[in-house]
Amino acid sequence: MYNKVMLKYNALSLISKIRTEAYKMIVSELEKHGVEGIVPSHGDVLIFLYEQDGLSVKELANKIHLTQPTVTVLINKLEKLGYVNRIKSGEDSRVTLVKLTEKGVALQPAFRDISDKLNEAIYGGLSPAQREDLEFLLEHIYRRF
Repeated sequence: MYNKVMLKYNALSLISKIRTEAYKMIVSELEKHGVEGIVPSHGDVLIFLYEQDGLSVKELANKIHLTQPTVTVLINKLEKLGYVNRIKSGEDSRVTLVKLTEKGVALQPAFRDISDKLNEAIYGGLSPAQREDLEFLLEHIYRRF
């Protein structure tokens, strides 16, 4: 059981502080794994490509909830670093797909390790019910926007 505190109406401040600390942790862990040039926002692109390699910019933008121009900037940087390539779709030559390179695939174990550490920082010490409550409440807040 956790102790409840008096309501301070500082949820947004806490969410912002958590995000800042999570980003610091990601950058630090990437450095420990010898990964250079990648920032947390690149992780969103890579994570979805690990789930399904060969997605269009539009599909990635929808999954990440960013605009296509923003995702294009992220992909440009990942391509410059050698983690992804663009290829024309075999089904529709108007569509360009983003695919992982060998270098991009080789990052997956590091991303898995970093994800495990983040999950421990976020969920560690919480009961299964508290973990579900946390996600339910955060999703509820997100949906209200």
